[in-house]
Amino acid sequence: MKYKCIIIDDEPLARELISAHLINFENFELVNSFENALKAYTFLEKNTVDLIFLDIEMPLLKGNDFLKKLKNPPKVIFTTAYREYALEGYELNVIDYLLKPITFDRFFASIEKFKQLLIPKNEGESIKENHIFVNSGCKNIKIVFDEILYVESLKDYITIHLENGKFHHIKQNISVFEKTLDSNFVRIHRSFIIQTKKLTSYSKNEVEINAVEIPIGNSYKENWLDYLNSYILK
Repeated sequence: MKYKCIIIDDEPLARELISAHLINFENFELVNSFENALKAYTFLEKNTVDLIFLDIEMPLLKGNDFLKKLKNPPKVIFTTAYREYALEGYELNVIDYLLKPITFDRFFASIEKFKQLLIPKNEGESIKENHIFVNSGCKNIKIVFDEILYVESLKDYITIHLENGKFHHIKQNISVFEKTLDSNFVRIHRSFIIQTKKLTSYSKNEVEINAVEIPIGNSYKENWLDYLNSYILK
C-alpha cells in the first residue's frame, strides 16, 4: 500500500528538502506540492490524501487556519521554523511538529509515528479504559478522563477538578491515583497532575488550565520538559 502525501510550504527549499527525505520511503508517494494553502484547499476538494506536511507561516492563509477549515482532515505533520506554535499543534491533534531545518533523523521519527497510528490493535491486546470509578461516600462515581482538568492533592486526599465546574473530593494518595490515569496526564508538582489536552498556556514555571495557574515543582521540571520534548516541541 502506498500512502499519498502532499507538501504545503511557501519556501521552495523546504519543499525540496521534504521531498528528498520522503523519496527514501517506498510506501509513501508525493502526489502534489503547493506554495500556498489556498491551492492545496482546492486540490483537497477533489482528491484525498493520507498525510500532509504543512508549514504554518504562509501568505494568504496560515497553515493552522487552513487545517481548522478542513472538514475531514488527513493526518498532518507541522513543518515550521517557529517553536511557539507547538501547543496549538498539539491541540489540533497533529502527528508531529518538525522544526526547520528538518534533519532526516527527525523526519524518520515522524514517519514512524504516522505508521504506528495506522497499526490496528491486536485482538488480544488490552485497551486502557477511558474512565475510572472513584469511591465517594457510599457511591462509586464514574469519571471520564476527558472531563478531568487537573487533580490536586492535600495530604491523604485528592480533589478531581472537572471541566463542568464540578469536583470530587476523595480519600486517596495522589501517587496511587496517578497510576490509574492514561498518557494524557502528567505530574508536574507533588500536589498536581494535569490533563495535557486541556492546556491553554505554559511557561518555565507554571501551566494554565481553564484560567487556573498551576505551578511546576522544581523536582518535576525534568519530567515536564521530557513531556514537552516528546509530544509538543519536537
